[in-house]
Amino acid sequence: MLSEDIKNRRFKRVYLLMGEEIYLRNQYKKKLREALIDPEDTMNAATFEGKGIDPKAVIDLAETMPFLAPCRVIELQDSGFAQNACPELADYIPDIPESTCLILTESDVDRRGRVYKAVKKYGRVVEFKRQDQRTLVRWVLGTLKQEGRSITEETMRVFLGRTGADMENIDRELEKLLCYTAGRGVITTEDVENICTEQTENRIFDMIQAVTERDQKRALRLYADLLAMKEPPVKILILIGRQFNQLLLLKELSGQGLEKGELAKAAGVPPFALGKYMAQCRYYTKEQLRRAVEDCVEAEERVKTGRMGDQLSVELLIMSYSAG
Repeated sequence: MLSEDIKNRRFKRVYLLMGEEIYLRNQYKKKLREALIDPEDTMNAATFEGKGIDPKAVIDLAETMPFLAPCRVIELQDSGFAQNACPELADYIPDIPESTCLILTESDVDRRGRVYKAVKKYGRVVEFKRQDQRTLVRWVLGTLKQEGRSITEETMRVFLGRTGADMENIDRELEKLLCYTAGRGVITTEDVENICTEQTENRIFDMIQAVTERDQKRALRLYADLLAMKEPPVKILILIGRQFNQLLLLKELSGQGLEKGELAKAAGVPPFALGKYMAQCRYYTKEQLRRAVEDCVEAEERVKTGRMGDQLSVELLIMSYSAG
């Protein structure tokens, strides 16, 4: 494991850090780099970022001996080498010198690709997945304890309901919350509602809640709020379709005897929001949810082919499903 490599100071010559949990990915990349090389050493550290990196330049640098240091560290961030074919790098990985450590940080990875297979064989692949609710709660409580703060279970639920499961977003909102409540020991639900930004996905959820309750006026108002926040109508449409699809998956899986955690993971729903999603499911039959997903796909197609404006397309969809 990566943590054991850092602890024992026995490093691989190449690492691939991947997965959707960006916060953990960046934290461990920082720990790895600081364990390999002095943070002040800029002569023996290099970073290449984005598509279009010349693999020959990376290889040439990797072949260069470090200057007055035991190791040279080369970082490749979102290079696409682990997603698209890069035979030069794949062929070079087995020959990386002991004096070089190559760290790839990638959002998209092809596990069938040569680069991925080469790193897995000669180095270490580390995947950072989204954390479950229990882990997130424990992490937040640990941070609050260090600051001498406390929070009730209900307030924690509201906080995570607003932030979602993304640790980078949680960390950012937690910092805002700590600053806002400076000088007080207990963080309240009112504090969370006053200072923490609600994610677009949460507003989409509220909008669909209004749709399911046939509250057309509120659904359209929430849509107007999203437009006022400069959210692109196409993005809103895609998120509506995704949520209807999640409801359909929950409807189909709910009778299979799965644990709550397994059910949430299978449907791609945050565990702490599962109850709300299940409540929405009860308003629809499977056939209605399938039709809703199909209607969202058709609406997106109309927008992309120019047959209908994006804003109007979403508005008509909301009005259709929120009609009394």
